[in-house]
Amino acid sequence: MIHINIGSNLESIHGSKIDNISIAINLLQEAKVRIIKISNFYETPSYPNTNFPKFLNIGVLVNFEKDYTEFFRITNLIEKKIGRIKTPKNHPRIIDIDIIDFKGFIKNTKKFILPHPKTHLRNFVLYPIYQIDPKWSHPILKKNAAFLINKLSQKSRIEITRLKKNVNIQI
Repeated sequence: MIHINIGSNLESIHGSKIDNISIAINLLQEAKVRIIKISNFYETPSYPNTNFPKFLNIGVLVNFEKDYTEFFRITNLIEKKIGRIKTPKNHPRIIDIDIIDFKGFIKNTKKFILPHPKTHLRNFVLYPIYQIDPKWSHPILKKNAAFLINKLSQKSRIEITRLKKNVNIQI
C-alpha cells in the first residue's frame, strides 16, 4: 500500500482549500491511482510561521501498479495542474502532495527519500494515517502510528483538529 498526504493552505482559481484537495484526488484517479481510503480533513497551524493561513490535510491510502518514480512524476504534475508554484520552504501553497510511504520501500538519494523523512514528527501525517490504517508501521522505525503520535509533544497533539468533513468523491 501507498500512503500520501495532501495539504493546502491557500485558495486558488479552483476554489477553497477543500476544493484544491478534492481536485487532487480526482486527478489521482484520472491518472489510474486507485483510492482505497481517505481520512477526514485535519486542520493545523502553519509551521514555523503560525501567521500564515492554517493548513488542511488529508491522508490517503492508495494503490498504484507502477514504480515510485512514475508515482512521483504524477504527483508533481498534479500539483502543477492545480497551480502550485515554487515558493520558499514552509511558505503557503495551493497544494502539497507528499509520498509518505511507498509500499514500505526505503530509498535515500538526492532526488528521492522514502519514507518521507519527517513522517514520524508530523501530527498532520500521523493522525490521518492512524484514522485510515491503524495497523500501519513506519518502514524504518518499525513503530505504528499510535506509538508515534504518543511521542509527539503535548502542543503538537492538541493543536490539530479533525474536521467532520470529507472529500466529495466516489471511491
